Amino acid sequence: MTNSSNISRDFASSLVVFLVAIPLCLGIAVASGVPVAMGLISGIVGGIVVGFLAGSPLQVSGPAAGLAVIVFSFVEQYGIAMLGPVLVVAGLLQVLAGFLRIGSWFRAISPAVVHGMLAGIGILIILGQVHVLMGAQPAAGGIENVTAMERTIGRLWGTGLTKEAAALLVGLISLLAMIGWEKFRPKSLTLVPGALIGVAAGTVLTVALQLPIARVEVPASLVDSISLPTMESFRQMVQPGIIVTTLVIAVIASAETLLSAAAVDRMHDGVRTRFNKELFAQGIGNALCGFLGALPITGVIVRSSANIQAGARTRASAILHGVWILGLVALLPQLLGLVPLTALAAVLLVTGWRLISLHHVRHLFDHHGWVPVGIWAATVAMVVVQDLLVGVALGLALSILEVFPHLRRKLAIDRSEDAETVHLTLAGVATCKDVPVLLNMLETLPASRKVRIAGGDLHYLDHTCAETLREWLKRQKKIGRAVEIQHPPAGRHPRLSGIFERLSAEVA
Repeated sequence: MTNSSNISRDFASSLVVFLVAIPLCLGIAVASGVPVAMGLISGIVGGIVVGFLAGSPLQVSGPAAGLAVIVFSFVEQYGIAMLGPVLVVAGLLQVLAGFLRIGSWFRAISPAVVHGMLAGIGILIILGQVHVLMGAQPAAGGIENVTAMERTIGRLWGTGLTKEAAALLVGLISLLAMIGWEKFRPKSLTLVPGALIGVAAGTVLTVALQLPIARVEVPASLVDSISLPTMESFRQMVQPGIIVTTLVIAVIASAETLLSAAAVDRMHDGVRTRFNKELFAQGIGNALCGFLGALPITGVIVRSSANIQAGARTRASAILHGVWILGLVALLPQLLGLVPLTALAAVLLVTGWRLISLHHVRHLFDHHGWVPVGIWAATVAMVVVQDLLVGVALGLALSILEVFPHLRRKLAIDRSEDAETVHLTLAGVATCKDVPVLLNMLETLPASRKVRIAGGDLHYLDHTCAETLREWLKRQKKIGRAVEIQHPPAGRHPRLSGIFERLSAEVA
């Protein structure tokens, strides 16, 4: 493909991603309990800075819904001024992790824990944004939002149309417009995002009827919103709660980014992600967001999938979308000031529902049984009832407990080659701890050779390794590589037979 064709595709893709990113930057800032300017600054940094440095050329970064709950609770407890120093340190930890080349280890986290974490976050977002949909302020935790629901609903009733009822009406219309557009939009307008239609519908209704409901507050100048951290705020970083939050943001942002990058790699046939470089780029971006007083950023699958579907070819698309956000905020901030908060709440309700993604639960149950589903459920419950750290820690502990009897045994990978085929023989036991080694072996295979994977000497394969193999096989089928799977003999662990049948089906 010619350079001019790449440029035109990247330019068009950047406009699509820009339209997807704007409502998310605004909405995630609202969900995080901070001024919307912080979300816009993060979107600009995620586009321009991270886009320039990224190890995943087609992934797009920005403020993420998965961290909104953490930020909201942190700001409630420690104040908005402490968020900057936390992001600076978290970003530097990501940079260090990239230099130490531990990016691949994040892919060893059990899919049940990852999807449980995202589902818990999705539930918390929904519980909080239901209040915003009705013109009220959300509480800091899931239980608090449930107990406050009766009070919020009670404000809807009064003499005439209350402003809370008006907010709910606008929010519901925005929600229906967004869902209806995504279900019935014409093929010629496939790339127009539903979130944009929902926000536009709510904004037009609010302005046309001059409804007295809360709208986005945008500063006259983005420069005025930049808040540099002080030495005093850095000195407060020694508090145990702040240290824990810093580590949680660094780990969750890294895991979400790298999992998103792995998903992005499955969507296209171009250059694969360099995970450690991507981790380094995200760290630089988060440190810069900390210095500018913005929100934490991650690689985001919603923006990234829109980028690929729109036909992006290089990182120029992600960079340009950041330029367009900067241009909008600099030249037309009054346009953003017309957007009602309840319309953004509608966008986040859909985002939260998609994070729950019951499809993943069905997949875990159908392919791996009740144990990973139990890990998923326990993670979700603790994220909602306690907090994110407790939920993820419990999920990780349960996933380790699942494979504990097998941890002492190792995975051995024997590799041999002939003129046409690479032979890989898996022996012993493969658990989550073996994922980095397994991936490193698979991703360094010669691109032109057929691959034969023999599991004859394999005695156990946990669901994390099984999902890793399945996703790799799906990518190979997509690019046309021939892969042959040899099953373990009968009489081994009862799950092995079913797993290898599904792996064979992926390349059939």
